[in-house]
Amino acid sequence: MWAIFKKEFKSYFLSPIGYVVIGIFLFVFSVFFYITVPQSGSVDLGALYYYTALYGLMIIVPILTMRMFAEERKTGTEQLILTSPVSMVGVVMGKLLAALAVIVITLLVSFVYFFIVSYFGSPNITVVLVNMLGFVLVSSAALSIGMFASSITENQIIAGIITIAFLIMSLFMENLNSVFSNLAIMDFYQKFPSGVISLSEIVGLVSFTGMFTAFTIIVMQRRKLVK
Repeated sequence: MWAIFKKEFKSYFLSPIGYVVIGIFLFVFSVFFYITVPQSGSVDLGALYYYTALYGLMIIVPILTMRMFAEERKTGTEQLILTSPVSMVGVVMGKLLAALAVIVITLLVSFVYFFIVSYFGSPNITVVLVNMLGFVLVSSAALSIGMFASSITENQIIAGIITIAFLIMSLFMENLNSVFSNLAIMDFYQKFPSGVISLSEIVGLVSFTGMFTAFTIIVMQRRKLVK
């Protein structure tokens, strides 16, 4: 798994993708920082992380995930994965963690906003850390969706569109039918902005990530057996 992780992580920064993702993410952070902090005169950064997760992930996640499996299938390098001695669980988890690592790097850079606010007030560091935990969890859930989309098509654009469509639809699923409420990932990110760690929200996001990761493993395992 770690060999896959290192390979994927390096690929993000040997190409423009990693830098573009971090740049876009920090731009979104900056926009919502201006809206939620100086404009409102507040030192609370909870809204900053919430709105960045709500809107930023719709842009970032497709960029990070659409090439994961789709590109390798199109270029024929998928054979290397399917014949690799690494288990399919290791391959899928390695790719997921590599994409998540790019987001974690951006989160660490976002600490600059905490220091900016600290110059003018006294923000609660605990609230910021809780928000970062929630951000990582909701990001992993969103990435698992994109990864699954990439595993079922060889067209990166289609994989990206599927991911964006699902993330947008997830915002309205609870309103459509309560049965789909568990697919609305941002519903599991309601208490983190207040600095509250909710076990139910953590379990919900981890379960969501596990479900779509398992779907991806099943799809790739079936392709391995067919090959």
